[in-house]
Amino acid sequence: MHVAIIMDGNGRWATNRGLPRSAGHVAGAKALDVTVEAAARAHVDTLTLYAFSAGNWMRPPAEVSALMDLFARHFFTETRRCIEGSVRVNVIGRRDRLSANLLRAIEQSERASAGGEGMSLRIALDYSSHYSIWQAARRLDGTATVERFVELQHEVDHCVTPAGEVDLLIRTGAERRLSDFMLWECSYAELHFTDCLWPDFNAHEFALALEDYARRQRRYGGLVAKSG
Repeated sequence: MHVAIIMDGNGRWATNRGLPRSAGHVAGAKALDVTVEAAARAHVDTLTLYAFSAGNWMRPPAEVSALMDLFARHFFTETRRCIEGSVRVNVIGRRDRLSANLLRAIEQSERASAGGEGMSLRIALDYSSHYSIWQAARRLDGTATVERFVELQHEVDHCVTPAGEVDLLIRTGAERRLSDFMLWECSYAELHFTDCLWPDFNAHEFALALEDYARRQRRYGGLVAKSG
């Protein structure tokens, strides 16, 4: 099972409490750790988390800088927990606009956790599905098959292992949109939207999303056969 999450609401969570937006991002990092553990316990094969979109560069420079520092610290401090849980880390998205310090943290985390045989944890950082699709299309040659296109998308996004299509997409924060996130991979995903702001997301909220998914009938454009 491939679960993807758009982690939305950090800034609003902090504003509601009279705190700076950076405090919301710190709280959101804690929610990320809780969710990774919950997904591993639920035997999710792949968990993809939308941490920073290409559009997020338009936010105030101070907020972007604080986020990048938080990402680097988090990779350095949390990688050991991933190794202990046999979780393999992979960061997808562009890397040419990231700082040397953050790139070093990412590469060390990916190398150190490469032997993980449990869940695959993918962090989407400076990610844009439009960019990914466009770049993969540009690289197509005479072998323009769907399989080749998907391979090129993986190459563009620095995917170390094929993740397959998304089964369940969760978005927190009361918004009802995909925000340029894995548009190709979410073509038949089941969508679960919750008003819960990301820092308040926990194992219980994750379980509710899985229960919602379990009630769905996935038809992929076909019909469900009637019994009797």
